[in-house]
Amino acid sequence: MSSALYSSQLRHELSVLNRAYAARVGLAACESYGEAPVVCYLPSEDGLAHGNFLADAYRAILNNPSWRKRLAKVHSQARTALPRNGHAWRELDSSNSSDALLMNIFCFPGVPQHAATVLGIEVEQQPEFGVRARVPLINGRFDRTEVDMRVGDLLVEAKLTEADFQSRECAQLETYRDFADVFDRRTLPRADGRYLGYQLIRNVLAAQANGCSFCVMSDARRPDLREQWYAVIRAVKLVDLRTRCKMMTWQELAPVLPRKLRDFLRLKYGIAE
Repeated sequence: MSSALYSSQLRHELSVLNRAYAARVGLAACESYGEAPVVCYLPSEDGLAHGNFLADAYRAILNNPSWRKRLAKVHSQARTALPRNGHAWRELDSSNSSDALLMNIFCFPGVPQHAATVLGIEVEQQPEFGVRARVPLINGRFDRTEVDMRVGDLLVEAKLTEADFQSRECAQLETYRDFADVFDRRTLPRADGRYLGYQLIRNVLAAQANGCSFCVMSDARRPDLREQWYAVIRAVKLVDLRTRCKMMTWQELAPVLPRKLRDFLRLKYGIAE
C-alpha cells in the first residue's frame, strides 16, 4: 500500500475519533472543507483551555513562556480550508497535528520522568519545542531548520498523518558539510534527481554535528514511514551514529505514560497500548 493510502486511512480514522470525542466532551470544534475533513478545535472563551489538548498539558504549556510560543504556529491552509469565523487558526488547532500530539504527551506533568528510560534521557531534562538545530554547510554557514523537539541530547521528529519525510534536490543536500562522511550516497533512496527522506537526512546530520541522538516518533498504523526510515538509516556509514538513531511508535511509548494521558490518547487518537 502506498504512503498516500496509509496517510488517508489514518486521517479518516482520526476524523471519526475526533468527531466522537468533541461531541462526548462538549468541545467547540469545526471541520475543514474538502472530501477528507479534519476536525479543528477552538480555545475556550477565557483562553485557559483548548479542545485539542488535555487540560493538564495545556495548563503546563500556558505556564511555560517557551512552550506557549509554539501555540502561535500559523495554520498554512487556514485561508482555503477552514471557516472564516474570526478565529486566527493555528496549526496546533488541528486534530491531525503531530506537534499537538507531541506536546500533549511531553508537556503533561511528569512525562519526561516516565519516559526517561525508554528514550534514554535524564529524568530532570525539560523538553524544548521548535528548536533550531545548527547543521553545518560546506561554505561555513549553518542550516537552522527546525527540529520538532529536543530533550537533553535527544532530537525528535514527530509524525502522524504526514505523507512522507519530504525530498530535496541531491545537489542541495550535498552542500551539507558532513554529508559524504555520514551517508553512502549510492544507497540513499532517490528519484528524479532528489534524495528521499530529506527530514531524516537533515536530522541525522544534526545529530552528528551536535553529538546528539535522534528519534522519529510515528504511528504504528504507518508502516510506510518505517520503511522510509530504514531506507535512509541503512545508508548511514558511521556505526556509532547509526546506533544513536531510532524509531519509536506512539503505541510503544504509551505503556509508560500516566493512565489519564493513556486514556486521552486512546479516545482521541486511537493510540492503544
